[in-house]
Amino acid sequence: MTHWGLIGASTIAHEWVIDAMRAVGGEVVSVMSTSAERGAAYVRDHGIAKSVTSVADLVGDPNVQSVYISTTNELHRDQVIAAARAGKHILCEKPLAMSIEDAHAMVTAARDAGVVMATNHHLRGAATHRAMRDAIAAGTIGKPLAARVFHAVYLPPHLQGWRLDRPEAGGGVILDITVHDTDTLRFVLGDDPVEAVGLGQYGGMAKAGLEDAAMGVLRFKSGLIAQFHDGFTTKYATTGFEVHGSEGSLIGRDCMTQKPVGTVTLRNMDGETELSLDHRNLYQNTLVAFDEAIAGRGKPLCSGEDGIWSLSTGLAVMQAAASGGTVRIETGL
Repeated sequence: MTHWGLIGASTIAHEWVIDAMRAVGGEVVSVMSTSAERGAAYVRDHGIAKSVTSVADLVGDPNVQSVYISTTNELHRDQVIAAARAGKHILCEKPLAMSIEDAHAMVTAARDAGVVMATNHHLRGAATHRAMRDAIAAGTIGKPLAARVFHAVYLPPHLQGWRLDRPEAGGGVILDITVHDTDTLRFVLGDDPVEAVGLGQYGGMAKAGLEDAAMGVLRFKSGLIAQFHDGFTTKYATTGFEVHGSEGSLIGRDCMTQKPVGTVTLRNMDGETELSLDHRNLYQNTLVAFDEAIAGRGKPLCSGEDGIWSLSTGLAVMQAAASGGTVRIETGL
């Protein structure tokens, strides 16, 4: 049973991750919040043994084996490095950091310390995307040629804080959602992006010059091109993930979500067929793989290196949106 320490008394941990940890046999033993009042309320609400106000106190706790980091993005680097140096395994929210150099420093610190580091790109745990990945690997649609991702949603009021008004914390839709698109595309396609073009939109929600919607195209090593639409501003849109190949198409619907829902339709010369899906909690799938990696029986569902790929692509999309040009994606890997 993994004993978890939470760095950040966050909404995502409250809504999703704490329950998932407990469902797979883990125990949350401590939470760190810089606000003692918030930390005290958080442990009362969630039945956690104690709260602390510093990273040093949390990672220095011998009862904490692994840490889950869900603070704002500019804080991730130092917190990951502190956890690694304390010998704790690490699950970090995305994007990993605010720069590629910082993300590399985090991955290097974990590697040097001999601890497992994973990035919490939860969509790898979705039955829809796993079924699409398996179908593509089996040659079901022939050679993949193009993909489309619809991930424009409405950011609910209780999340409309730093994402809309703090560029220094990694606010804006690209570092919040486009990075998820990138990781899901890489996971499903087994391919890596090499070029990005993009446009940002300012639809009236974001402040301080941050984009609250974006569209763009990624070119992959294989030559495949992928279109994406991300947003915080669309109240009535549905989400989707499509891959179109030389011999068929895979049409995923309602699948870019934290919930274990959605459908995948295979369309080819024989007509339409619904793929069989084994829907399970996405975060539980992530945590099971994390525990297996700690035990030496596998790898995390999404590694630190995977997190570098999604961050690098998000930064390239931001640069392309600012310059109006095509930007090469450079990971340093």
